[in-house]
Amino acid sequence: MNLPSGIEKVLAALSAGALFADLYFERTQTLRVVLDGERLEEISAGEDSGVGLRRITPDFHTAFAFTTDLSSEVLLELSRRLGAKEPLGEISALKKKSASLPVRVPPEGVALSEKIALVKRAAEVARGLSPEIRQVRVVYQELLKDMAILTSEGEHLSETRTYTLFAVQVVAEREGILQQGYEPVGGTVGLELFEEDPPEEVARRAAERALLMLSARRAPGGRMPVVLSSSAGGTMIHEAVGHGLEADHAEEGFSVYAGRLGEQVASPLITVIDDPTLPGKRGSYAFDDEGVSAERVVLIEKGILKNFLYDRVTAFKFGKKPNGHGRRESYRHRPIPRMANTYIAPGPHDPEEILRSVDRGLLVKKMGGGEVNPVTGDFVFEVTEGYLIEGGEVGEPVRGATLSGNGPEVLRIIDMVGRDLGFGIGTCGKDGQGVPVSDAQPTLRIPEMVVGGEVKEGS
Repeated sequence: MNLPSGIEKVLAALSAGALFADLYFERTQTLRVVLDGERLEEISAGEDSGVGLRRITPDFHTAFAFTTDLSSEVLLELSRRLGAKEPLGEISALKKKSASLPVRVPPEGVALSEKIALVKRAAEVARGLSPEIRQVRVVYQELLKDMAILTSEGEHLSETRTYTLFAVQVVAEREGILQQGYEPVGGTVGLELFEEDPPEEVARRAAERALLMLSARRAPGGRMPVVLSSSAGGTMIHEAVGHGLEADHAEEGFSVYAGRLGEQVASPLITVIDDPTLPGKRGSYAFDDEGVSAERVVLIEKGILKNFLYDRVTAFKFGKKPNGHGRRESYRHRPIPRMANTYIAPGPHDPEEILRSVDRGLLVKKMGGGEVNPVTGDFVFEVTEGYLIEGGEVGEPVRGATLSGNGPEVLRIIDMVGRDLGFGIGTCGKDGQGVPVSDAQPTLRIPEMVVGGEVKEGS
């Protein structure tokens, strides 16, 4: 992207006397198409651009400001407000690096009419599956982000990212009972997304899940073995474990993992990785949002806590190396340590063998929302698609189940890890910022968890 003239002088002023400083320029183009019921509820397109200025002082204090006015005069004034000193000279001959995440079918090259047709096809399939389908909502969203980062270390980094998202939400009703099915797909891809996940199939999965739950009985409650299918995605690892491994939580003592590097914190079968370099995933990038190259980070290796996710501030403060996990929602936000693509690595067991090993328990095929306390690791999650396990086989579907427990304790007692791996996608919220992420896990056996559901009298 084109930068204003005189920007080297602004960077020099911002950097003078600072431990580190950067300018983060961003331009985004978005399109959103929403169909609700049988009508198009929203077709919106927009463009936004601006710059965030950051100055980290030697005592690790961060001063941050942003503006949509990219003139060097305004940026110089903002630099002064952030405590910038008169520079001794200009930063010149910035070392340039650029990257663009590969996209085979750029969304901007496809007509709007074709995108509307995708949404309508999905809705038609969902509605046509059953007269019990009461509501269908389909969302198509694309975002093209151009960014440039200038740092006090003499670097000028630029990257282009394309995000495509498609989601179907279905509500079904029977005899006054309402059930919902939701299915999202997406990543740092273009419309080649629909080669693997046609809109009709995404809609079918959402509608069939809603209809299935109509016939499901209330889940039994109590302590029991739980098998988390790889199709459940990595919600548990992201929420119950991942946030506690972000350095601002872990190094500041606000995590159950604080001070435990090198210790056994999980089963020897468990390896946890965060890897923004995975091609096409929703949390992927070449550089993080403060100009550090993306890096595959092994957080837990065979049960041993190995590392945390660092941005520049936490790395400076605790004498560590930043490892490419400083992320921000936009130029309006300062970067903080964040996950990208977080997953439990596949293990040695056949997923069918894991299922057969459980005489009676709960099989979780899809997870919903939940809550977690990163300080303690305690969590509660909803199960949006679950089945009883009876005699080592998949039994009848159940609804209304919740899973509660403690993240580190669950990791410690997992005793079977499948050879498969299934990804889910989302937008992760932290400190008022949302960033795109993906998470994944293989099929896992947890010998005992507290399942919330229907508790019979006398039990």
